[in-house]
Amino acid sequence: MKKLVLALAGLITLYLGYIAVSLALLPPVGSLADKKLNLTIQVRDWQENEHPFLLGPKNRRWTPSSRIPPEMKWAVILAEDSNFYKHEGIDVKAIKEAIRYDLEKKSMARGASTITQQVAKNVFLSREKTITRKLKELYLAWRMEQELTKGRILELYLNVAELGPMVYGIGHGAQYYFGKPAASLTPRECAFLAAMLPGPRVAYNPYRNLGKVLKRSDMILRKLRSAGVISNDELQTALATAPNIAGLQRKVESTIQQPPVMRPLSSTTLPEPAVGSTVETTPAEPSPFRPESPPNGKEGS
Repeated sequence: MKKLVLALAGLITLYLGYIAVSLALLPPVGSLADKKLNLTIQVRDWQENEHPFLLGPKNRRWTPSSRIPPEMKWAVILAEDSNFYKHEGIDVKAIKEAIRYDLEKKSMARGASTITQQVAKNVFLSREKTITRKLKELYLAWRMEQELTKGRILELYLNVAELGPMVYGIGHGAQYYFGKPAASLTPRECAFLAAMLPGPRVAYNPYRNLGKVLKRSDMILRKLRSAGVISNDELQTALATAPNIAGLQRKVESTIQQPPVMRPLSSTTLPEPAVGSTVETTPAEPSPFRPESPPNGKEGS
């Protein structure tokens, strides 16, 4: 028995040492604060094949914070991470609630990833579901909160979030579903896209579960009204309309069958920069919308 305990203690010590080394070798996050930075990351299509994706202003679908409607930003915050302006990358309260819920349901049905954690995962990590990867995600999220503003974190998230088959980012999502730039999205359309975020492949795929997506978007619209983001008239108008996406059925089916290689560059052929490189492109917007100032008047970091 004593040997077994010693062996177990040795294994734990080795694992903790491995974790310490892994965290020390993680890439720096400070460069993400540069609004002219372009990163080549990997995204997956619906057949689990990886494709390069350019995150930054050289991506022709990149949407800077100043061109994302406040309703879109708040729809995501209120639906995905209501404590976004209160936590420092990790929402301990949400984690406790998720654990309690999963224990009651005897499943892993509820996660507790913050927006910052999702950015950390999408930009730096793989999609493997392991304890080590989760620890890396938590550590990167904490570091990002120390070096980036909330507004920048949200901008990165909205430009890399998955919204369909090889549809990544709000700019692509707005064009794909509604044929318009993100800046022109209505409150209903903002809520509709935000409603898809937990599971655009299956659970909240609008072509498989349109009613479920609309029901969740209704909930998000009511949250927007409660937070003072939209007026009561805007709420009633939004609730009375439903996005018409029926015409895209054949398009999405063909995309799923033959996922294209993502080419997110501008019309001119440009080489993709290496991960972590900085490219001189468009200047940072002079006066971006600052979602750090929530409706209740509390200033974010």
